[in-house]
Amino acid sequence: MVAIWADEEGAIDAPLIALVHGTMDRSTGMLRLSRRLDDRYRVLRYDRRGYGRSVDPAGTHPGPFDMAAQIADLVDLLAGRRAVLIGHSFGGDVALAAAARHPDLVVGVALYETPMSWEPWWPNDTGSAIARDAVDHAEAAEGFMRRVIGDALWESLPERTRAVRRREGVAMVGELNDLSTNRPWIAANVRCPVVCARGSGAKHQHVIGMDAMHELFPAIDLIVLDDCRHDAPMSDSDLFANTVVKAVVEAVGGPWASSWAVTSPGSAS
Repeated sequence: MVAIWADEEGAIDAPLIALVHGTMDRSTGMLRLSRRLDDRYRVLRYDRRGYGRSVDPAGTHPGPFDMAAQIADLVDLLAGRRAVLIGHSFGGDVALAAAARHPDLVVGVALYETPMSWEPWWPNDTGSAIARDAVDHAEAAEGFMRRVIGDALWESLPERTRAVRRREGVAMVGELNDLSTNRPWIAANVRCPVVCARGSGAKHQHVIGMDAMHELFPAIDLIVLDDCRHDAPMSDSDLFANTVVKAVVEAVGGPWASSWAVTSPGSAS
């Protein structure tokens, strides 16, 4: 069994927020956001199975990578504690699926550009298609990364880094194919507040996807972050915290909202 790597920051008795990263990412992608929150909250971030440090000595994970396994990993890390979940991209589907199946643990969910690739209307030119058509997992991972960061940046990465990312293709193909073929959650089963957000520079699939998501969870206004793209939790963590996170903790209320209202030295409000 491969252990899931996780880290927590902030006061141990503070309300818990868990950050769930997307496909071909890892917990370090959520580090800047974590640092914007850990003066008020206990913040959990972790490498989902098959990514970052959640691998075996060979740098891989045996799986499975289906949603049931993703939820089990997150629930184990929550360890019976109630939490607000912040899900980036695929991580939003993990958060919603956990909320649907464990309403006793999940008090609120925020989604940023979360895919709905199981729907027949989902565009056919996305990362889901790369996974579906994959013959070689490593090549699929490289194709995904080139699509996300561009050829020049990919080719500028050290060979060791590129090798690590190519090994993550097993997790990428497994989780994206599962998401494309198995509906991960049913909206009626999600009974906590849900905040939907995207960037003004979102790709076409995330514009239509978050519009559709907001139709399912319309109680809170759809948030559009100006001048932001898919990487907003990393590139614009202050804005993300002060809009998306603030909206969900205020909707949840209780100690999560109370903690937001307490401004610590050096924190954004």
